[in-house]
Amino acid sequence: MHVVILPSLLVALFVIPVVSHADQIGSGYPINANVVSGTESVVSSPPLTLAQAWQWAETANVDLQRAQAQRAAVEGEATDASGLLWNNPRLFGERVQRAVPQEGQPSSRQREGNAGIEQTFEIAGQQGYRRQATRQQLTALDASIEDTRLEVRREVERRFVQVLSLQERIATERQATKLIEDTAASVKKRVAAGEDSRLDGNLASVEAVRARNQIGVLEEQLLQARAELSAALQLPSNALPAVIGSLITPAPTYTLEMLLQRAAERPALRGLNAREQAAQSRLSLERAARYPDLTVGIASGREGPTAARERLTTLTVSLPLPLFRQNAAGIGRAATELSQTQVERQAAMRNGDATVSALWQKLQSLNARVDALQQTALPALEENQKLSIKSLQAGEIGLFQLLVVNRQVLDGRRDLIEAQTELRLTRIALYQAAGWFDPEEAR
Repeated sequence: MHVVILPSLLVALFVIPVVSHADQIGSGYPINANVVSGTESVVSSPPLTLAQAWQWAETANVDLQRAQAQRAAVEGEATDASGLLWNNPRLFGERVQRAVPQEGQPSSRQREGNAGIEQTFEIAGQQGYRRQATRQQLTALDASIEDTRLEVRREVERRFVQVLSLQERIATERQATKLIEDTAASVKKRVAAGEDSRLDGNLASVEAVRARNQIGVLEEQLLQARAELSAALQLPSNALPAVIGSLITPAPTYTLEMLLQRAAERPALRGLNAREQAAQSRLSLERAARYPDLTVGIASGREGPTAARERLTTLTVSLPLPLFRQNAAGIGRAATELSQTQVERQAAMRNGDATVSALWQKLQSLNARVDALQQTALPALEENQKLSIKSLQAGEIGLFQLLVVNRQVLDGRRDLIEAQTELRLTRIALYQAAGWFDPEEAR
């Protein structure tokens, strides 16, 4: 059996330290630089925190700006509906020049005229229905703006977590690659001196190439993730932000019952409730529109010959006869809108509870996975690594077996980062489904 005796320096190189977020900042991995392999033209900037990303997104997000811009139109409708009367009064005037024939004389010309005002009144409560509809529409818009703001936050947080996860993956891979490359260099010298076999030398070289290739793949993914985060924040095209934070998910301060209760009051559902009430008011308004409006007018004028001119005061009342048009089109459109809104609200309530329950179960499963990796799997793998080093020193195993153990340790840390990332993303989806926002966790 070929016994490999490595010097203490070479043995120490196989020990892959646990990489935390704090270690990344002090390591050679530039998490606060936006320069990634061949993108030297990219603008560098300090790393973003999640709170800063949220602030930038709320300032620049197009969807949120569009939702806020709609408020001016709805407020205008509410202002019109809050007036004393819906219809404006109508002023009118008339001037008549009359030619009065006279026997044996030329016709005399007399000027007559009158002026008055008319006002149309709604008599079936349309004004009240219209005011209710606009108030509820404004409430629905406010809820929609709040829901859009939460969606923007969750989308930015998802992209933020993806960048953070890749940064931590690259930090871990670079730590491992540095050790593998140093090991490969040491093995190469030992092979040249005849102390190790060419098989060990080739094996160490292949491991180093694979490690560098893995970093290249992750850097490409990180570049794409930063570009997506930059787009969400509406940053310049050459600004690819790095982020700073932790993948560790805080212990929940809520229960499933609290989330389900909150889900019934989330902004999206409140907006649908207000939309349904507004649609009901519009349907009542369209039905009331079948009743004719009453128009009342009063006019004053002077008529007759100049010598015996009379002053007349006229009161007029007009009421259309609803014989041919019953506003069926308006009623039909309003009824359709109400039915669609009711179906949408019922589906949102039903699907919301189901989604919250499913995500809650997934969250519990991921918490168990993360705990198992942190408390059981990784400690066992690190213990195996220490035992393997001792066995290598004693000549009981070869380089291949030690590389396998080290690969298992690295895979275990990859699994932990992936599980932590999935846990964060699941919590984001759960918060969005329940309309939950925890200011303490945000800080």
